[in-house]
Amino acid sequence: MHRTRPARVGTRPRGQPPDRSGVDRYDAPVAVRQSAGILLFRRPPGRAPELLLAHPGGPFFAKRDEGHWSIPKGEPDLAETDLLAVARREFAEETGHPSPDGLADGSPPIELGTITQKGGKIVHAWAVEGDLDPAVAVSNEFEMEWPPRSGLRERFPECEQARWMTLAEARTMMLPSQLPLLDALEQKLKG
Repeated sequence: MHRTRPARVGTRPRGQPPDRSGVDRYDAPVAVRQSAGILLFRRPPGRAPELLLAHPGGPFFAKRDEGHWSIPKGEPDLAETDLLAVARREFAEETGHPSPDGLADGSPPIELGTITQKGGKIVHAWAVEGDLDPAVAVSNEFEMEWPPRSGLRERFPECEQARWMTLAEARTMMLPSQLPLLDALEQKLKG
């Protein structure tokens, strides 16, 4: 009996030419998931700076609090290349309010850099200064089947809550992969 060895994952079987497009489907690039967001901060007189963070909505996060808060952010549409514009749009969608233009002194947004979240998504972030009443923040919604495999569809807010936090509180409540954004903002505010 003659046994054939299975092809290795990620390689083209021996003797097989690339597909008609001339691109070997096994060597095609993998789409990189990106997101862009705004970290809103304020400097109350006589107090430490505060940051506005959002808690994700939906049933998967209903009982998760510490370590699950995030900056308002979202993914660009296919044709979008201006990631700051994407960050501003997502901020408006997730809070119901437009993002301030920059800092209180008229300076442009603070570029906080890029981080990679646990699942591999790349997040680009900027900080702007302003104020927003979390009680009037309203998020857009998404629809999903709930409960699972029930055939029923339910709508949930993308962000079920927004809250002002000090840097110390944010370090406890924020997604661990986003903590370098806090470090970057803290450094910029000191310098």
